[in-house]
Amino acid sequence: MSKLPELLAPAGDMEKLRFAIAYGADAVYFAGQQFGMRAAAANFDDEALRAGIAYAHARGVKCYITVNIMPSERDLPALPAYLELLEDAGADALIVADVGVIRLAQRHAPHVPLHISTQTSILNHEAANFWADLGAERIVLARELSLEEIAGIRANTPKTLEIEAFVHGAMCISYSGRCLISQYMTGRDANRGACAQPCRWNYALMEEKRPGEFFPVEEDARGTYLYNSKDLCMIGHIPELVRAGVDSLKIEGRNKTAYYAACVTGAYRAALDAYAADPAGYVLPQFCRDEVNKVSHRDYYTGFYFGAEENGQHYDDSQYIRDYEVVGMPVDCGADGHAVFALKNRIFQGEALELIQPGQPPYRFCAAGVTDDEGTARELFNVPQMRVHFSFPFPVDEYAILRKEKERP
Repeated sequence: MSKLPELLAPAGDMEKLRFAIAYGADAVYFAGQQFGMRAAAANFDDEALRAGIAYAHARGVKCYITVNIMPSERDLPALPAYLELLEDAGADALIVADVGVIRLAQRHAPHVPLHISTQTSILNHEAANFWADLGAERIVLARELSLEEIAGIRANTPKTLEIEAFVHGAMCISYSGRCLISQYMTGRDANRGACAQPCRWNYALMEEKRPGEFFPVEEDARGTYLYNSKDLCMIGHIPELVRAGVDSLKIEGRNKTAYYAACVTGAYRAALDAYAADPAGYVLPQFCRDEVNKVSHRDYYTGFYFGAEENGQHYDDSQYIRDYEVVGMPVDCGADGHAVFALKNRIFQGEALELIQPGQPPYRFCAAGVTDDEGTARELFNVPQMRVHFSFPFPVDEYAILRKEKERP
């Protein structure tokens, strides 16, 4: 069997980092307070960067730090000290896109490997070899490539050059994420991590001499979403990704929740482990496919990996699919089966719930004997953040999460 790919998970803050690691990430990627492409995420200050890297390393997990904005002249003075901090903190790689940042990184963080960001739109082996010649240890491929094209790049590049590819999450409608629409319309620069996501908006037509009078440009009754993309999901195609030579499977989502990081990371971890156990007879465990459908998402598709699809990339409204919701995040879970959760959404005594834990399929049960801190078994628990107590016939992991199917209107 080919080497099993690394599973690379997003970590928008320390909580998400911990959950991604608990649910099976081999590596996580995150940013400091500046120079990263997700300004809306909480991200990590200097102290938190050090703490996050130390936490991950203690668990055998690598940390890749995004320094992948396209900096202007005013950004450069602060970069050397920041790069030196990342080397001193033990970053396992820097994800970079701008050639000026690369030059500075080679001077001020010379012992930290360089991963070339998807922002550089690597579409062929000559581009890949160019970055390898400049000292890159990994390339993050453009999202517009098919599996066949990836295999061609792999066949024509040094084996020492690792290949990383996105396999799950939100997709940008523009070419490898290089978009100017947000800056043009709102002043928020997508290439500096501040995208306002105008691709998700509903558009109308206004005639110059009729200000305030909007004319629909309708695709259908729901409106017009000119740039809106479906979400990527390759959970059903692990063998194909391995055969194409992808070294690292990347999950998008630093702006999303700890529950998302846990659920999606856990699904891909289980899929990879099942493949490693029996490559020839591999069948995707059904719960893996189910899990990625139990997080907030748009309709899924397989991107460009298999060429053009009948339904294509376009997503025709701004709504997310949210069939499940988190009802409790862990507070105190232990080996005796007693578990305390902080309430996120209301639950009723006797209601059908699911418990998810690292490395296990979800456990379905009916809430019974649920109490508050005073030991009162209420019929309804509906105070946000209140502590609710459960008893299970097995040990409960400290990263367990409670969820339920959403109530229908």
